[in-house]
Amino acid sequence: MALVIEGGLDIAIPRMVPIRQKFPGPEIKDIGEEIKRLFSQDDRLKKIKKGSRIAVTAGSRGINSIDKIIHALVKELQTLGAKPFIVPAMGSHGGATAEGQRKVLAEYKITEETMGAPVQSSMEVEKVGQLENGVPVYLDKIALSSDGIVVVNRVKPHTAFKADYESGLLKMLAIGLGKHKGATAFHTCGVDMFGELLPQLGKVVLDNAPVLFGLGIIENGYDHPARFEIVWKEDMIRREKDLLVEAKGLMPRLLLDNLHLLIVQEIGKEISGSGMDPNITGRSSSMHFHKPDALKTEKIVVLNLTPASKGNACGIGVADVTTKRFVDSINLDYTYVNAVTSGILATARIPISMPTDREAIQLALKTCYRVRHPETRIVWIKNTLSLEKIFASEPLLPEIRRNSQIEILGDPRPMAFDGKGNLKFS
Repeated sequence: MALVIEGGLDIAIPRMVPIRQKFPGPEIKDIGEEIKRLFSQDDRLKKIKKGSRIAVTAGSRGINSIDKIIHALVKELQTLGAKPFIVPAMGSHGGATAEGQRKVLAEYKITEETMGAPVQSSMEVEKVGQLENGVPVYLDKIALSSDGIVVVNRVKPHTAFKADYESGLLKMLAIGLGKHKGATAFHTCGVDMFGELLPQLGKVVLDNAPVLFGLGIIENGYDHPARFEIVWKEDMIRREKDLLVEAKGLMPRLLLDNLHLLIVQEIGKEISGSGMDPNITGRSSSMHFHKPDALKTEKIVVLNLTPASKGNACGIGVADVTTKRFVDSINLDYTYVNAVTSGILATARIPISMPTDREAIQLALKTCYRVRHPETRIVWIKNTLSLEKIFASEPLLPEIRRNSQIEILGDPRPMAFDGKGNLKFS
């Protein structure tokens, strides 16, 4: 049945201006050489015995150049005489199956052939202890049987809560390597307790599993690697807090605020655990996400789900409007497993969907209380990992010209809808 909207959707969409946001921050140009340098300067690596079976974790987040990072790490461990292998560390992602998680890694070009090391995927876990509140702590059985575990993860602000410990090495040990069973157990504690419990859970794993060290990844404002740090087991809990502060200082953001509408071309699990990062959009499905300087926008429209998400649409729940195309691409099994495991059911809610991109945008604008054409304030981004080149509506031009961190790349132009009323981000 066609949606009947009083007054129709004859809403004017302002012209859009291509702009570049400029963020400060260092960038690692040669990943292999940088990891080689770190290994050469750390004498503690000499304690890794030749022939040791070392489990290297690989997660499901869209970390820039993660295949190059894992490959370089594997290569340096092999140079030491170790026998590294790769284990998926992604909780319940990939449909909570061993084969599904192997496929997720393959999407990132992490395979036995590309890495030069085996990929061993299993959902089997063993209990390694429990938290003070009695919640059991589980760990990947294959990793637990190794001679050493090297945990790899990006340290960054979490999308569901704010604390001294958010997303990083401890979370990879706590939830990623815990697989579906471990992630589910930990999530029963409630997201509001994560910041307090992550170091406690991390200590349980560090005390009862053969963890060697972590490779902490700090990204710059363009989501490219800015710095790597080898964090040894005994330093991990103390050091991660400092790394998070550093990561927050380099976070990108939208430099234009108080919007009528934010258009997000695509969301996906490889982009953010929340599909689109609340640290960028200002919205989270979690009631425990509190960011005083969060973006203010009246409406959010999401147009597409990335193919790499395999139908996992978690995050769509914070949008106001989406497209029928998006809804048709949802795999409810993957989405619901992830939502139930996290305990944040709102992340899987499906908003109003419209037949085309044009109608989705017009509906959002029609229902904005504050919008008055031609003053409409719109920002259009590809996704929350791609914030350098974006579009802003023409009424924002005076503000843009006053901001030294924003460069105008071209003249204002109408949104280029195709014959079916859909958009391509370009």
